[in-house]
Amino acid sequence: MELADKNCSDGGSVPPLKAIRAKELLKELGQGWKLNGRRHLERHYTFKDFAQALAFANKVGAVAEAEGHHPDLYLTWGKCKVEIWSHKVKGLTESDFVLAAKTERKFKPFRAPA
Repeated sequence: MELADKNCSDGGSVPPLKAIRAKELLKELGQGWKLNGRRHLERHYTFKDFAQALAFANKVGAVAEAEGHHPDLYLTWGKCKVEIWSHKVKGLTESDFVLAAKTERKFKPFRAPA
């Protein structure tokens, strides 16, 4: 089962992932995602204008509400940064990677045709 097909679980009921497992899951997300200096998942998305960046942020927000797992979203003209980690465990859980994969799916319609 792909990460995006899973559901986020309660991040407070599991321990944070070991670094090796986080790196394995990071590879499943594909290009663009990284672990930042605070060991949070992070990706910067770019768009043709503010309206598209806002529409994307709203789509990610809807997924976050449905999953009960909320990223930090940083919105500016033509850009949206998504930062994800499990606040309760002060680290990463599989749910963070699930939310990142669901975020990727929401970005697909915004990509320019090849």
